Amino acid sequence: MAVGFILPGIAGLVVAFVLYAFLFIGRREKGLPPGCQAAVSRIRERFQFRRSDSDSDSDSDSDSDSDSDSDSDTLTDSIPFWIIGPPTAPIIGNLHQIPTKGSYLTFTQWARQYGGIFSLKLGPGTAIVLTSRAHVKQLIDKKSTIYSDRPHSYVSHNLITGGDHVLIAHYGKTWQKYRKTIHQHFMESIVTRDHLPLQHAEASQLLLDMLTRPDLHMEHPKRYTNSIACATIWGVRSPTVDTPHMRRLYELMEDWSVVMEPGNTPPVDIFPVLHYVPERLFGNWRSRAAAVGDAMNALYNDMLAGLEKRRDAVGSKFSFMDRVLDQKDKLELNRHQLYFLGGTMMEGASDTSSSIIIAAIQAFTKWPEVMRKAQIEIDSVMGEDRSPVWSDYSQLPYVAATVKEAMRWRPVVPLAFPHAVDQDDWIDGYKIPKGSVIFINAWGLHHDEQRFPDPDTFEPDHYKGVTALASELAQSVNPDDRDHYGYGSGRRLCPGIHLAERNLFLGIAKLLWAFDFAPGKDEAGRPIIPDTNPTTGYSEGFLVCAKPYALEVKVRSEKRRETILKEFEAAKRDVFSAFDG
Repeated sequence: MAVGFILPGIAGLVVAFVLYAFLFIGRREKGLPPGCQAAVSRIRERFQFRRSDSDSDSDSDSDSDSDSDSDSDTLTDSIPFWIIGPPTAPIIGNLHQIPTKGSYLTFTQWARQYGGIFSLKLGPGTAIVLTSRAHVKQLIDKKSTIYSDRPHSYVSHNLITGGDHVLIAHYGKTWQKYRKTIHQHFMESIVTRDHLPLQHAEASQLLLDMLTRPDLHMEHPKRYTNSIACATIWGVRSPTVDTPHMRRLYELMEDWSVVMEPGNTPPVDIFPVLHYVPERLFGNWRSRAAAVGDAMNALYNDMLAGLEKRRDAVGSKFSFMDRVLDQKDKLELNRHQLYFLGGTMMEGASDTSSSIIIAAIQAFTKWPEVMRKAQIEIDSVMGEDRSPVWSDYSQLPYVAATVKEAMRWRPVVPLAFPHAVDQDDWIDGYKIPKGSVIFINAWGLHHDEQRFPDPDTFEPDHYKGVTALASELAQSVNPDDRDHYGYGSGRRLCPGIHLAERNLFLGIAKLLWAFDFAPGKDEAGRPIIPDTNPTTGYSEGFLVCAKPYALEVKVRSEKRRETILKEFEAAKRDVFSAFDG
């Protein structure tokens, strides 16, 4: 008898839950901004008062008041105080509409339709996409105390990094400790005093590498930025494109980029039940992520072990991780946190800057007039007996604009890493629920036709007259002053921004001084026009880089060839010798 009552009851609860899920999960929330609740309550009270007064009146009067009350409900319930976005489906929201490849292009299309701020429903969760400079400034910068967290990701936090990766670590004491330590070693004054000579030297080798092995033009910028990263962080260089730790890092970054792009793994953070679905149904996602985690931990631990071995042999030197280990007890970081601190910095200083240089060279082959204009400016400042140095920056505004345009034209992280808001918030009368994932749509911001006419054309004059560095413009009160969003925003702004700015300027300026770039040729001698299409000509994943393209590299004169050789010899003698042994 009891079973006869219990089973129907359970069945009823299941049906009720399914019905609830179907009706509400995946739908946008309604809400009223602070200050509006009282006004709406007064409206309701007024209609309720009229209704109670009419109780003694005729039925027709009561009906009239009832209609008015209904109108008030309609009035107050239908106001869309949720942020608009694409239509949702029950339970899944907008998950089915987010592509596994090039999601930033879809987000940009939605931004044109729904505006500079729109929402997506990720099952029961909410994502907010910002493609408005004002909204980025208002939320991410001005309210950084509540917008500095990262959304939890089972794949990245549990399977790959253990939560200790600086880029995706949750906002808290450990992350703040990371940030403070990095800032102490990579603030602008320290970069200028301690790291700039190395950057000049590595840029000199970049020219030599392009001169002697132009067929490896896709690899030389990677070696250049990785060697600066490893030398400043671990105290070891990457002298060739075949340096083992360099090859391991770039292979790792490629795999990680693919695994972490939205849509490439099942939404287990949204629907935990998917943990129990066989992974083969989702492309063996768990195994792929675990393999990336194993490779990442192995490389970063090996780098730390190599540093410890060197310290045992010759003592502490001058690198970032040397200084970290010197104050290890004070920092109170475990081994996993230590090698992820160094590994994360190695990642950031290696991959993004090299991808921008590769994109800039590709642009020079498609828009040679830009290359010529930059070379004319360089030649007006210096001759053939020396290449550009950092102190030339103020005299080379068009070259500086070319660097900014490369960051705008093909951002390496077009959707940026998402932020998370840790309490309910409001903007322009709209509610942003606690826990919402916040995407900064860098691609959409960079390809805003109102600000950048013909945005897919590489045109440094987009930044004509803009000479301030990105680090300064990111702090500007006026969001329209900001040049680009390639370094992130708010408290998550890239802590290596000063090193990266100098890497890019030196690399691009020296390459323009030294070489003419043109499309490579096929067997019949016809130019192979580079594919600059973001869908077909660039890699997949959350980190984007140009796919290999054919390139013709020609030194601009014999005198410049001699200068390249001379400056490389000086770099070996004055800088690289400190890393020997």
